[in-house]
Amino acid sequence: MNLVILFVISSLFLNSLFLGVEPAIANSQIIVMGFVYCDICSNNSFSRHSYFLPDAEVRIDCKFKAISRKTVEQISISVNRTTNKHGVYRLEIPSVDGIKCAEDSAVVSSCKASLTWTSSSSCNIPGYTTTSDQIAIKSKQANLCIYSLNALNFRPSKRDITLCGT
Repeated sequence: MNLVILFVISSLFLNSLFLGVEPAIANSQIIVMGFVYCDICSNNSFSRHSYFLPDAEVRIDCKFKAISRKTVEQISISVNRTTNKHGVYRLEIPSVDGIKCAEDSAVVSSCKASLTWTSSSSCNIPGYTTTSDQIAIKSKQANLCIYSLNALNFRPSKRDITLCGT
């Protein structure tokens, strides 16, 4: 058999095998993050006397809509995270089949963070305790979505008048 004919026949055979196969779509990686600070002046804003709180526990609740050809499903995730030495909490959600966060609109997903506890004895009265306000950063090329939630805070039981005034 001629090599050219063999090559043409094998090429046609291989092409027919792959015609019905769709390329795999890489699943999204999702990161949810935010920070917790001590509001020394008890005014619900970060001032020059405020500082980030390590070891504060935050409850994160997220819902994502998964879309496939046959169904639409909702995936819910609820976890507790502890802030690091910079007051940052972070949840990394590995790829989940059907979730394409970088392609979907902001309405499709939602996350909320709530304060649960702090190890600080000097700054342990909850201020902003829950947030669902977020900034979503999406990269279609990397298939990555970052949800940055608004800051949460604790405050001291007594306001320091020498630092903050009356």
